[in-house]
Amino acid sequence: MLDTLITSKTRIRMLLKFFTNSASSAYLRGLAEEFGESTNSIRHELNNLSKAGYLVSSEAGRTIQYRVNTEHPLYHEVRSLVHKYLGLDKIIDNIVSKLGDLRAAYIVGDYAQGKDSGTIELLLVGQIDKEYLNKLVNRAKDLINRNIKVIQLEEAGFEKEMVQYQSPLLLWGDIS
Repeated sequence: MLDTLITSKTRIRMLLKFFTNSASSAYLRGLAEEFGESTNSIRHELNNLSKAGYLVSSEAGRTIQYRVNTEHPLYHEVRSLVHKYLGLDKIIDNIVSKLGDLRAAYIVGDYAQGKDSGTIELLLVGQIDKEYLNKLVNRAKDLINRNIKVIQLEEAGFEKEMVQYQSPLLLWGDIS
């Protein structure tokens, strides 16, 4: 869907990088290395997205860090589009909302960092029916054409285990 609307593969990858997790930031050479593209093509897209106000930049030593502008009037709409493109809305509808005593659901791994690796790592906290979860995951995989890896934690061990995951993205619920 998104790739028919936006023809630049580099721009799509940048939208995924920055709009999947609003805490994500990156710099020119890091993006070029991560995407396997030239710095010129990355610079071109960074300039376009910055001029449009979707990205903001700040100097960090000798580099310029870019991050999403969460104050942009279209931020929530673009983020929603990116989540639909990745299938995160279908994961929520088909897995998270039907599981029982679920306290929270997070995206961890590459997708939480804005990288489209093809495998969505879903971290679920609470008491859930694993057999039912497997059925829901298989159904969601078919809907979104992506692999889904599920990690389940008990609420009691959540705090200790959560430290190993970088930049977890809360999808649903709240542990307080």
